Amino acid sequence: MSTQLDQDVPRSPPPKGLQHVLLVEDDAILAMNLEDALVRGGAGEVVICATMQATIAALEAGFTPTAMILDVHLADRDDGWALAELAGLLGPRRPQIVFSTGSPGDIPEAVAALGPVFVKPYDAAELVKALAGEPPRGLLARLRRPLG
Repeated sequence: MSTQLDQDVPRSPPPKGLQHVLLVEDDAILAMNLEDALVRGGAGEVVICATMQATIAALEAGFTPTAMILDVHLADRDDGWALAELAGLLGPRRPQIVFSTGSPGDIPEAVAALGPVFVKPYDAAELVKALAGEPPRGLLARLRRPLG
């Protein structure tokens, strides 16, 4: 429920990666937690899809995400990562890709290179920071960085 005060407060534009977020997650509790973190992080619009079928329907209906958070193992498909391969067909600009999984080894190496992999359980705030353009921290982030 919004109050008049909420409506009067000017809202700054969302960070580039958080303008239109497509959250593909079949765990309802995790999806709600991520949605809350995204909204708190300044997301402009968050569309949640629990299945591959719902995701395709949202894309066909014209939703053009600036970012996609992809659960690797969905209830209706075990290859949620395949959506990352289709992301290049969504328009002139490929959305940011973030993978969410308990089994990072299940993502083909070439696909995993398309975006950071967050291993469940993870801190939703860290995922939001990655989409907002803040450099990720933690062991996996350090391992992904080129040695220099």
